[in-house]
Amino acid sequence: MLALRHDTRQTRRVLIGLFTELNGTGGVQRASRHLAAALSEFAASRHLDYRLLSLNDTRELHRMSVGGKEFVFTGCERSKARFTATAIRAARRRGKVVLAGHPNLGPVAQAMKIAAPRLRTIICTHGVEVWEPLPAVRRLALRWANVVLAPSADTANHVAEQHVRRERIRVLPWALDPEFEAIPANAPPGKLPHGYPEGRVILTVGRWLANERYKGMDTLITALPRLLTRWPELQLVAVGDGDDRVWLEELAEKNGVNRHVHFLSGLSFQELSACYEACEMFALPSRGEGFGLVYLEAMARGKPVIGGAHGGAPEVIEDGVTGYLVPHGDAAQLATSIETLLSDPALAQKMGGRGRQRVEREFRFSVFAKALKKILREQCES
Repeated sequence: MLALRHDTRQTRRVLIGLFTELNGTGGVQRASRHLAAALSEFAASRHLDYRLLSLNDTRELHRMSVGGKEFVFTGCERSKARFTATAIRAARRRGKVVLAGHPNLGPVAQAMKIAAPRLRTIICTHGVEVWEPLPAVRRLALRWANVVLAPSADTANHVAEQHVRRERIRVLPWALDPEFEAIPANAPPGKLPHGYPEGRVILTVGRWLANERYKGMDTLITALPRLLTRWPELQLVAVGDGDDRVWLEELAEKNGVNRHVHFLSGLSFQELSACYEACEMFALPSRGEGFGLVYLEAMARGKPVIGGAHGGAPEVIEDGVTGYLVPHGDAAQLATSIETLLSDPALAQKMGGRGRQRVEREFRFSVFAKALKKILREQCES
């Protein structure tokens, strides 16, 4: 009987997920966790095995839950050799479909297909990493993939510019994290983190890195002096950290607004949620968002959002309906949009309400998971 059970397990096909990192902060990491949860749930529903590998997480077996859906994965502690070897072994053990959660992992998926020619490959893209010509090996991996996922039509267009056939590209918008979905709209506000200021607050959330200045945090700072002449109690709260924080603090001091700019980092989910609830509006005037999960988080809490008129943001933010879109680097236009919302709280509330409705209608995790499972089912049945 034991031998029979062992043989049965050996004949089950395997779904494989490759990720850069699962146990970390950032939009790519959150999207990766959503992919992993949906993939593992699909495997269970089809009586398939699954194997999830993370390049950068610690070398051990991790257990994680997304929206009550638990999955396990193995970290490779930044060892590319160990990651690739483990992935190829998994492919040879009756691998059916491999989903690579980032274009950087496309070459590993392609190596797996060489080792197991019947393996189907899906590669996920996110945004700026495919906006410029890719190195040849990554570009070829995209071209040879059975399916390439993009979170927005804009990112899909950039993928097509890498000479990937249009019929292989599928738009799959990312979803609001189930933790945010679980908070009722009428829930009492949570406890704010230490350092959150009094007054009317503009909130922004991101990683403040020198190589990610496209986020537009500097434009928010340079727009403040114009706003403070009319609203001296106005505050800018920036949640996140990174190697550019010192430069941004110096920029705030140079513009004479350092007492109105507050950096908060290391927040718990409950503290971040409380920040969204307490702020008056959310702003991230970025030119490099392939989608923008933080926009969804703010919209889910009923806040108007201001984003850059670039990339995938216009597919999330409806200009003049749920918020405003501004050209990247245009501090005057950004200030005008903020002024409009500060001057008309009723308008801001209406925009926030429309945003919440759109998130509930289009960007729930269940909608995302259903769409991904359909793609996985198609590849399993090919």
